[in-house]
Amino acid sequence: MKKLVLALLVVAGCAASGVAAAELPSTALSAAGSAANAATQLRPAFLLTGALSRDSQDLSGQWTYSKDLYRTGLTDINGWVAKSRMQRYRDLDVATEEARGTTDFYEFDMDRGPRIAVPGAWNAATPEMRYYDGLVWFQRKFKAPAREGERAFLRFEAVNYKAYVYLNGKEIGRHEGGFTPFVLEVTDALKEGDNRLTVGVDSTHDAQSIPTFITDWDLYGGITRPVRLIRTPATFIDDATLTLKPDGRIAGEVRLQGAQAANQAVTVAIGALSTATARTDANGRAVFDIPAPAKLERWSPDSPKLYDVRFSAGGDTVRDRIGFRTIAVKGNQILLNGKPLFLRGISLHEEEFGPNPARNMTEQASRALLSEIKLGLNANYVRLSHYPHSETTVRLADEMGLLVWSEIPVYWTVDWENPAVLRKALAMQAETIYRDRNRAAVVLWSVGNETPVSPARTAFHGAMADNVRALDPTRLVSAALLVDRHKENGEDVTVIKDPLVDKLDVLAVNTYAGWYGNDTLDALPTLKWKVPADRPLILSEFGADALAGYRNDGMKKFTEEYQAQYYRKTLAMAEKIPTLRGLSPWILKDFQSPRREHPVFQDGWNRKGLVSETGARKQAFGVLSDYYRGKAGTAP
Repeated sequence: MKKLVLALLVVAGCAASGVAAAELPSTALSAAGSAANAATQLRPAFLLTGALSRDSQDLSGQWTYSKDLYRTGLTDINGWVAKSRMQRYRDLDVATEEARGTTDFYEFDMDRGPRIAVPGAWNAATPEMRYYDGLVWFQRKFKAPAREGERAFLRFEAVNYKAYVYLNGKEIGRHEGGFTPFVLEVTDALKEGDNRLTVGVDSTHDAQSIPTFITDWDLYGGITRPVRLIRTPATFIDDATLTLKPDGRIAGEVRLQGAQAANQAVTVAIGALSTATARTDANGRAVFDIPAPAKLERWSPDSPKLYDVRFSAGGDTVRDRIGFRTIAVKGNQILLNGKPLFLRGISLHEEEFGPNPARNMTEQASRALLSEIKLGLNANYVRLSHYPHSETTVRLADEMGLLVWSEIPVYWTVDWENPAVLRKALAMQAETIYRDRNRAAVVLWSVGNETPVSPARTAFHGAMADNVRALDPTRLVSAALLVDRHKENGEDVTVIKDPLVDKLDVLAVNTYAGWYGNDTLDALPTLKWKVPADRPLILSEFGADALAGYRNDGMKKFTEEYQAQYYRKTLAMAEKIPTLRGLSPWILKDFQSPRREHPVFQDGWNRKGLVSETGARKQAFGVLSDYYRGKAGTAP
């Protein structure tokens, strides 16, 4: 199995760098593929980690769109090249061409198509698009005057699920993965006057996608996060990161791209506290390892201090707001800044309040959700399920003081033995880590959720855990595992029988006793757990459905009373687990899911939220809020 993991990692690293595994000598396959070596190959060509502080043009707004269920804009029958009359990405004014009266004709017109708001999922646009799953073309025009000596990039924060990007009729790149950013250089593709940006978005999932075609959340196809045209100098800062190490020193690096990247002086300023300098090597990389300023305030949920950090090099400057803290595990304790911590949290899907959410996570939409968690529930932690959430949400968690569990959607099951699928998982993982390394709030990288145990699955997850440690050894690794119940001395005992625990810093399990299965609510506090004593445990999920407003019907399922009592009894059970160091029940808000179709209670919504989709708090909200109020300030 170790050989399988090694081979998968090497293939992943080689593919990410554009080198086919078959082109490598056999000795490379057997000896060259440590996790660290493979991880270095996962760095995207461009990161622009300081993108939000750069000179940029927001391309949000009204775009036109065209459905393409049979994918005729990409391919014709038998896999042939798409017919020219179908190629929606052409730099063409169809109305003008039609007015000429030639023998040519077109079966598209992106300029006169219906309009849709970007960012946002198409599922919320019109009733006919509600369950559309396939290819949709998006277009908008923008002006971008030429600037001598500068470079230009398009940065997409997320396109779900596959993106085909064309500028002025020329393909400039593709990307797979619905929740992570990607950057494409367009310096030479821009032109004076109108530029025509066309993006084909394919929401289709299959057995080789991540996630696969079966989930418990909505499709949300589209350009779901902002798109920006970003300008940089010819030589620019592509990546800049700082972190507080356990020894109290601050470490980081800056990477330049461009012809003058080598031997450049680099300056890092942490607010008004400290300034340090270094010089780039031949590859444009400068490394910092400096004493922490004497007056440095550490970030914590109670005091989420962020510093304005400025990185400067070769005439380029980027800024970020960064908090400094340490996170570690000692025995069965989680230590934040060296002190024991209990994670008082909740799980969250990326879906704004409202009856027709479009996954448009504006600052206002994200703040409304996180405020319910931080202020309403008295929480200090949020599990961002089951995929990387928007940069807006993660930065707000930084600002508001909410610790974050982040994961990619290796969820339920994927094609465990396929190296190409592992490559996708590692690439998504790398894109997430590179985006969020400067966020003090992020303390846990999860490598999976509820995946059935098998040797191939465990090797897959093991490779992901190794990848995390190679890319970011400063944070903790976890996964939401399934539990097993069996008889010991005539009693039911819940245990973790998963070899993946050897790869994890923090154990986490999902349990739904009292909702799924035959356990009564009164039986929950008596359930016995037998878990490893040497590591902290999080109950990463537990929950029960309730329809907001459905009350006083004999403690039946789907009533608010049942859900509230479920929480009381499950929390009583949790109190008896000696290594328990955190909770993230399922879930803050009711969310859309095509799996949930009871016509009275669900109607396409998973109802396990503590608040309804429109923000009405259920009785269980108060139960958890009171429990966390009591937990605050007490030692784990």
